[in-house]
Amino acid sequence: MASARPRRSALIITVALATIVVLLVVSGSLVSSMKTVGRVVVAPFAFSIDLVAKPVANLFAGAINYSDVVHQNQQLRAALGRAELQANESSALRRQLAEITAVEHLAFVGSIPSVIAQVTSNSPTNFAATITISKGTSDGVLAGMPIVANGGLVGIVIATSAHTSTVRLITDQTSIVGCTYATGTTNVLIYGRGVNDPLSVSSVTLASPIAPGTIFSTNGLQGGIYPPGLPVASVKTATLTPGSATWDLTLQPTANLTNLHYVDVMLWEPST
Repeated sequence: MASARPRRSALIITVALATIVVLLVVSGSLVSSMKTVGRVVVAPFAFSIDLVAKPVANLFAGAINYSDVVHQNQQLRAALGRAELQANESSALRRQLAEITAVEHLAFVGSIPSVIAQVTSNSPTNFAATITISKGTSDGVLAGMPIVANGGLVGIVIATSAHTSTVRLITDQTSIVGCTYATGTTNVLIYGRGVNDPLSVSSVTLASPIAPGTIFSTNGLQGGIYPPGLPVASVKTATLTPGSATWDLTLQPTANLTNLHYVDVMLWEPST
């Protein structure tokens, strides 16, 4: 009899549990409860996974974005470099065009035919003030022909080949140019003293009016090696030495000899 009671109690409990389960299933509470329990159990693990996974994901995303930024920056730099190159090329072309135009329209050349040449070597020293140009005998250039540029006389051709020529600058220590100034009644000789030194001039008496800025030009005298009227030098300083009967003058070339890119070869010979 005593053993029958536990069996009845177990049966009652089993039936009660079964009834509760049926009611929960019918009402959907079991599924909801299981989900709630699942969320409660899983939530701490999901939070931990987020703490670890999100920084890692952000790290990879940042690395990818940084790589894109670097690539875009490189593209922008390349585009900027191309734009700067085009601007510099355009500026150089404009400068060359201006220099060539200036050489083409030298009023003092007059009707004498000429050939434009590019300066290919420009490294004169105090001992040898010469340059090399890109025209030679095949272009009609001969030794003894004058070379001019914007500003005035540059020098004279002293040696030629088929396609190049050597020019002695007026600043060379062996250069001598016969010149005149003002009304052309006074003739002087202008000497080169070296690239880094001013030009010197033969005696100019105090009776001749002269001042800074006065231009000396080739006199074109019979037997001279230059045609008349080519600007050669301007007076930089004009001072008086007590007791002297002549001016103390320093001259500078009218042409910019330190920045030559293009010159004009005058197809002129002294015999003509």
